[in-house]
Amino acid sequence: MRFANSPFSNVSTPSPPSSPTDTDDRAALVRHAFTLEWMTVGWMMVESVAAIVAAVTARSLSLLAFGIDSFIELISGCVLLWRLIVELKHGQAFSEQAERTASRIGGSLLFALALYVVASAAFSFWRRRGQEFSLLGLAVTVIAIPIMWWLSRRKLAIAKELSSPSLRTDAMESITCGYLSGAIVIGQLAQLVLGAWWVDGVTSLAIVYFLVKEGLEAWEGSECCADDG
Repeated sequence: MRFANSPFSNVSTPSPPSSPTDTDDRAALVRHAFTLEWMTVGWMMVESVAAIVAAVTARSLSLLAFGIDSFIELISGCVLLWRLIVELKHGQAFSEQAERTASRIGGSLLFALALYVVASAAFSFWRRRGQEFSLLGLAVTVIAIPIMWWLSRRKLAIAKELSSPSLRTDAMESITCGYLSGAIVIGQLAQLVLGAWWVDGVTSLAIVYFLVKEGLEAWEGSECCADDG
């Protein structure tokens, strides 16, 4: 019932404020994601340099592709650091535009990586020559598998809590890096033991569908964020 002469008739009921506990929990998650991204950037710097040095030394096309993939993920990690800094400084609402931009950048990097994998595999088939064995390349790819597995699991868990498409995209790039690492390990060992030059190209092409699928999801996620805003 509304009373026209009531002194409270024109006073709107304020919406309940957000819970300080929820805000503190989200801030803690953002700080955790920030730490994971710093760890990702640090490892990607080591991984990209080691892979490129090994590629040049062994004249290995797949190791060069792996080094470029590591550099792409390094860029993606820097993008995510920027997005998380925006939220830590300005709050969740202000970070929505940064979220959309970061998701699209991450999707574009996945598309670029897919194109490079296809091109490098086609070139290896045309040359009918696989990668040469590299102890440094084998070591860095073997080490990368558990590191990428752990980072991707932690990122996916936090991305779900934060509802962050860009963080999920970055996590999928970590998974892709792990798959590429496994493909290169298999290819190097197969070529060393069996002389199977084509294994590297086949295993690299096997993940192209995965790359394109996740790139499309990143773009669709950014459009959903735009619709919600």
